[in-house]
Amino acid sequence: MNTPICDFVKSYTEKNTVRFHMPGHKGKNILGFENFDITEIMGADSLYEASTIIAESEKNASALFGCDTYYSTEGSSLCIRAMLYLATIYAKNQNKELVVFAGRNAHKTFVSSSALLGFDVEWLGQDTNSIYHSFTVDIDLLESTLSKTNNKTKVVYITSPDYLGNISDIKKIADVCHKNDALLIVDNAHGAYLRFLDTSLHPIDLGADLCCDSAHKTLPVLTGGAYLHISNKLPALFNNHVKEALSLFGSTSPSYLILQSLDIANKYLCENIKSDINNVCVFLDKLRSELVDKGFTLYGNEKLKITIQTKKYGYMGYEFADILRNNNIECEFSDPDFVVLMLSASSTEEELLTLEKTLLDIQKKAKISTIPPTPSLPVKNMSIREATLSVSESLPVKECIGKTVAISTASCPPAIPIVVPGEVVDEHSIKLFEYYGIENIFVIKE
Repeated sequence: MNTPICDFVKSYTEKNTVRFHMPGHKGKNILGFENFDITEIMGADSLYEASTIIAESEKNASALFGCDTYYSTEGSSLCIRAMLYLATIYAKNQNKELVVFAGRNAHKTFVSSSALLGFDVEWLGQDTNSIYHSFTVDIDLLESTLSKTNNKTKVVYITSPDYLGNISDIKKIADVCHKNDALLIVDNAHGAYLRFLDTSLHPIDLGADLCCDSAHKTLPVLTGGAYLHISNKLPALFNNHVKEALSLFGSTSPSYLILQSLDIANKYLCENIKSDINNVCVFLDKLRSELVDKGFTLYGNEKLKITIQTKKYGYMGYEFADILRNNNIECEFSDPDFVVLMLSASSTEEELLTLEKTLLDIQKKAKISTIPPTPSLPVKNMSIREATLSVSESLPVKECIGKTVAISTASCPPAIPIVVPGEVVDEHSIKLFEYYGIENIFVIKE
């Protein structure tokens, strides 16, 4: 597979052209890669009007993913906004109001998209598993909800895999959506690699209509590199407006360093990734078995994540993360209950063996019995858009009972709001904020 973006930039740097164009470093290396950092000069194409090398590279990616695939240099966040804009345009084309049914563990970018685009959000219930950053779609509830919604353009929006490593039954959800004339949009930010398993678990292959992948999260791509995928079954409207959608929210100065990493990743995805992923997955299957035998409790079903419920092993999540850190291992995420370790096809045998030894050397202690507060769905007082655009003030959490949230307070990771704009803070919310260490929130100023 060719690498047209990388080839062009390499050729340009070898010419030693005098650069009277952006960026300001003029190709002079301080960090060591500035000579490859260019802008939309003659021959470099333009991301949002791609017709030459970027268009060719995106076609390569499309061939790999089996659908129309487009690049983002601003992560899945840009793709999420673009997908929801496309859904908005689709609804207008049908002369209908758009309603989006979403899993409660949606990333805060989804919430800000509602504020920007003004579509209505209906939450698909609330899990009672005491874990606010994970959500399981109730298929019967989804079927009932969609079948009762008439004369609107219906969209179902879910996050899969979620931050803790749970993969939803996309095929079953897609079947229910399509039976009820609804689009399925999947935030697959953590699952770009799913396409390259022995049997693909990628959302598009399982029936999703629109999907985004953060390439940088699980593939050898620079931070910010992402894909927006459009099912081949969708009307031409979606492909006709996709660049418009991306450019509406994206920077007019996309990173050519990130574009090059997306470009050269195609070659790796074509030639090596399947065997590399398989090797890591085989090792992780063995490691999971060893951990369970040792007394660990694991969570989730994602192939390239190990999520440990640390309290059942006698440790707070933060405490467990510090133990790993003291052994020169940095985890992806920790909170009072969990430690999340993200692996990829790039994880070496030496690194995997180090992880195995370190985890198995940690001694089990007495179980910690405290559990997180049970999440609930707060009362909705106004739309997300109306609340977000209201005058707000930051107050201590304890002073906010009965007040309406104006702006989502959600650190990243996991960037999942406990209470979304327009909802009223109640006692359940206060307990959750305090449990996860959130001291101040933005509420509508009275």
